[in-house]
Amino acid sequence: MLDKHKLPASLLAPNVDPSRLGFEDTSEIEPLEDTIGQERAVEALEFGLQMTSSGFNIFVSGPVGTGKGTLVRQMVKRLAQTAPPPSDWCYVHNFHDASRPTCLSFPAGQGAAFKREMGAFIDGLRRDIPAAFEGKKYLDAKAKIIEDTEGKKKALFHELTTLCHQRGFGFEETPVGFGLVPLKDDRPMNEKEMEALSEQAQQELTERRQSLESDMREFHVRMHTLEREAEQALHHLDHQIVANVMKGAYETLLHTYQRLQPVTTYLQCVHHDIIHQYKDFLPHSAPMLPIPGLEQARRPDMTRFAVNLIVARDASAGAPVVDESHPTYSNLIGKIERRAHLGVMYTDFTEIRAGAMLQANGGYLILQALDLLRQPFSWEALKRVIKTGAVTIEDPAEFYGFATAGLRPEPIPVSVKVILVGTAGIYHLLQAYEEDFAKLFKVKADFDVEVPHDERQERQYARFVAKLCREEALPPFGADAVAEVIRQGFRFADRHDRLSLRFSLVSDLIREAGYWARKDGHSFVTRADVESALAHQRRRADLPEQWIQDEIKEGTLMVDLQGEVVGQVNGLSVYQLGDYAFGRPTRITARTYVGTKGVIDIQREVELAGHIHSKGVMTLAGFLAGKFAGLQPFALSATLTFEQTYSEVEGDSAAVAELTAVLSSLSALPVRQSLAVTGSVNQLGEIQPIGGVNEKIEGFFESCKRRGLTGTQGVIIPARNTKHLALNREVVTAVEEGKFAVYGVDTIEQALELLIGVPAGERGADGTFPPESIYGRTAARLDELAQIVASWGEAEESNKVND
Repeated sequence: MLDKHKLPASLLAPNVDPSRLGFEDTSEIEPLEDTIGQERAVEALEFGLQMTSSGFNIFVSGPVGTGKGTLVRQMVKRLAQTAPPPSDWCYVHNFHDASRPTCLSFPAGQGAAFKREMGAFIDGLRRDIPAAFEGKKYLDAKAKIIEDTEGKKKALFHELTTLCHQRGFGFEETPVGFGLVPLKDDRPMNEKEMEALSEQAQQELTERRQSLESDMREFHVRMHTLEREAEQALHHLDHQIVANVMKGAYETLLHTYQRLQPVTTYLQCVHHDIIHQYKDFLPHSAPMLPIPGLEQARRPDMTRFAVNLIVARDASAGAPVVDESHPTYSNLIGKIERRAHLGVMYTDFTEIRAGAMLQANGGYLILQALDLLRQPFSWEALKRVIKTGAVTIEDPAEFYGFATAGLRPEPIPVSVKVILVGTAGIYHLLQAYEEDFAKLFKVKADFDVEVPHDERQERQYARFVAKLCREEALPPFGADAVAEVIRQGFRFADRHDRLSLRFSLVSDLIREAGYWARKDGHSFVTRADVESALAHQRRRADLPEQWIQDEIKEGTLMVDLQGEVVGQVNGLSVYQLGDYAFGRPTRITARTYVGTKGVIDIQREVELAGHIHSKGVMTLAGFLAGKFAGLQPFALSATLTFEQTYSEVEGDSAAVAELTAVLSSLSALPVRQSLAVTGSVNQLGEIQPIGGVNEKIEGFFESCKRRGLTGTQGVIIPARNTKHLALNREVVTAVEEGKFAVYGVDTIEQALELLIGVPAGERGADGTFPPESIYGRTAARLDELAQIVASWGEAEESNKVND
């Protein structure tokens, strides 16, 4: 009966023949340049990267370790090399509104040239303008204007003096200026002489004075006019000198950037500002007592002529590819920095810094979805940029209402292909809860975790090993070592017919095998080195497993591996601790008694059972009711529990073991403790596949090995899990030597016959089961329980009548 369902050793683990790989070691083959088994994802990426319409950004979905990030970067960089380089961008002073800096665009590479040329232009003016104002030509012209003005002023004064003398008045100096005084015999009249004048003479004198005062007012107006004309002439001279000084350099700049209208407009504003603010270029006298820290205050601020080049391109580098690993709002959009001076924070347009979105303008931006969603404001900012096609650099403090009035830089138009990399869970959450997501990320590139196995994929695996060896200077792998790596590829995929595409795991195995090969002095990596790497990987992580196995061996954790016990079955559990999983046997017991409560799951009653486990128990209760309650009431109370477990039990893979324990208790037939069983069961008695089958088998094997292999021990698994088997060599060898066995079953009846050693029984034409079969004995016990319950019910009714 046992041999009927025993799986041959050839089905317990995939076998890769090194001879069919076609090489001695990986130094003989070409390294892999393409990807393995991600045709669907590559097709989606190629479409998304080349689609220029709005909203066709890409979400790259897949589990960690499938190489999606590496493939995306490779494809993007390859495409970017053939794309034209985008523009340079800079911010300059806005001469009309300093709080709103202006952005300028230049062809790739010309932004840095413009910055240099503007710096040289201003530096030249700071040198040449003072020299021009100290030159003889300027000083002579200035002196002539002053001399002409003074001559005209003297002529006016002489004219006024002559007029006053003609009218009998002269000038006298008073505290408030010059005043008119009457003359007599060309000398000023004293008070007695004034009083001696007749009334008519005094009246005439007053009239002449008033007339002269009117002429004097006109004289002052003409004098002020001469001064204004002189001042204007001097300003005109100064402006002409400044214009002449910068004429050549300015016209050169205009000619150089004549095709860039915004740049020429900015240069015209610079020209106008320099003409009217030329004194900023002239030397300024220092204060008599210099104050520490204020030396800069006496110097005119020339920052307004600076060029803040925030994005610079290489004309020969193609389109940019930016992989932003820390997408905070500032790193993504940009920021406005501040400086401190004498305890005061200030800023200007030279403190504007570009973020990843501007750095990637005209190219590609790669972001990790989870990192982006963790940062405040970043997701909303990304959506806003994609929607508007422009980046507006703002102070994040304004979002909290803390920022004072500051800069409002002009938005910069952008065209960026955004690539989000994340898991399928994040993708579906965004689809469900973010209304704009489907409009902004219309392309999904889904990465698979496994690929169907064939000889081509084996060769691809070998070329991948060769590639990693050459890139990281590892020793070449022999054919047997590559075969072992491929064998582990099956194990990572948990399939006989598929290879894993989680190349982070494969790569780590290759690297570690190379390390142990070198440490052992091997010139190339052998299968033993790969096995050594696997053993060391396991040893570094298996301490909890060793603790549990030691307690099983010592009897602290009670697990019987020999003999037969009624109502007791060895189930199998898997513990997942981070990236390490291991299996262990767990005693499952059942007790049945008179009652009508059905199957009671103790784990569920004390809230130590997950939903899936509870579903499994309810399913087996449905099987029992359907199997045995067709012709009579189903009167049963049964309790099920996982012994010595103190944490939540989840999953339905113990359903076969639990059902066996209940049937064993009902039929009073003992269960073989040398066997462990795993599998889910449906209401029809069909055994369904489960996960972690390799870890479960290896965990039970380890317990048996520590107690001593007897040749009768083994594990019963769903036959549908056979394709998932990729057991380690120790287990396979033990099976080949007859020391251990693995059985595959499809129905609960097959599992019962293996575990109890008695036929399950088939219902006959009369509707009954053979009396000595498991089902026959179970049906008889259930009939007995039903009669007891019925008799108790009749007795209670009789007592009520008598009362």
